[in-house]
Amino acid sequence: MAESFGSDAERYDRARPRYPDAMVDAITSAITAAITAASPGPDVLDVGVGTGIAARQFQAAGCTVLGVDVDARMAEFARRGGGLDGGELDVEVAAFEAWDPAGRTFDAVIAGQTWHWIDPVAGAAKAAEVLRPGGQLAVFWNVFQPSPDIAEAFAEIYRRVLPDSPRNPWAKSALDPYSTLFTRAVDGIRQTGAFGEPERRQFDWERGYTREEWLDQLRTGGDASRLPPAKLAELLSGTGAAIDAMGGGFTMRYATVVVIAALTAAT
Repeated sequence: MAESFGSDAERYDRARPRYPDAMVDAITSAITAAITAASPGPDVLDVGVGTGIAARQFQAAGCTVLGVDVDARMAEFARRGGGLDGGELDVEVAAFEAWDPAGRTFDAVIAGQTWHWIDPVAGAAKAAEVLRPGGQLAVFWNVFQPSPDIAEAFAEIYRRVLPDSPRNPWAKSALDPYSTLFTRAVDGIRQTGAFGEPERRQFDWERGYTREEWLDQLRTGGDASRLPPAKLAELLSGTGAAIDAMGGGFTMRYATVVVIAALTAAT
């Protein structure tokens, strides 16, 4: 499933939300505070770089970024700078756990919306191998936080269109299932013995959506990519009708959750 998102990389880049500036600033500040006089940085390795959404935000904040992604289609899109944010990126194609850094080291390893595709222990150990002294491992996710009326409207569509689905993403707070991802990330970092105690931070923000913008975003989700075409069309139609009933648009609240830890031991 981690390699399914590249089937429409342009839509993914266009529709997926960016990350809040406050989060980028906080991580960048942690990176620069730990840089030693011997470091040529700030150099950042973006694991699961995708189309380059997070990478370009860190570039704009003054970092040099190398991306790694398992999906060659996503990597090619990021390289040619075809997205809304422009700018070409240096990207290598590999699964992170098997990627060869060829002796290169970094001031930070980041992963936006992708660390759950990485083995949490092997991934953290790999990050420790390529980080410079004091380097930061920062993994983060955007999590939907809809108002109760929006959540119920979308949940009802899923109940109607996909009554046999074991998962209704709007039936309860999205932070509940994501908490498992946060815990796995923290546990994996701890098990390496190479990092200080991981810290969890949350950044709350919101974004307005038109009907078409939300339906565009909906099609980029992993659940939607696995639906038969007829069911996907029904889901999109029902969701579109619900947004029309809201006046043609709505505001989605987000919580961006970061797990961050500093390298304390050489590996």
